[in-house]
Amino acid sequence: MPRQGGPAAPQVRAILRDGDASVATANLVEVLDVSQRVRGLPIKRTLEILEPLFDSSLQTMSLDIAVARRAAEVRTKHYHRSSRPISLADAVLIASAQRDDSIATADPDVLAVARPRI
Repeated sequence: MPRQGGPAAPQVRAILRDGDASVATANLVEVLDVSQRVRGLPIKRTLEILEPLFDSSLQTMSLDIAVARRAAEVRTKHYHRSSRPISLADAVLIASAQRDDSIATADPDVLAVARPRI
């Protein structure tokens, strides 16, 4: 059975209700992968669930060369296999955030890296 939300679920719902939210395409890939591989929810079904959000309150941010470069810099500077295992998608999330943006995550490693940048 798919999980209905993690520790940040109430905050994420509030952000989505406000209608000014974005997801980097690399993070969408991660959501689809984890939904099927870990949770057993087919990718097609996950997209069906997410589709209303894309129609109303959630924008997608494409990965361009500038964001890719910043993400690579974030990961090479902050990644450590055991003490700070941020994924490539985490690095893209951090690199995609603009100065006035907030990052919604319950991942303490992402927060530790993102906090000084935003």
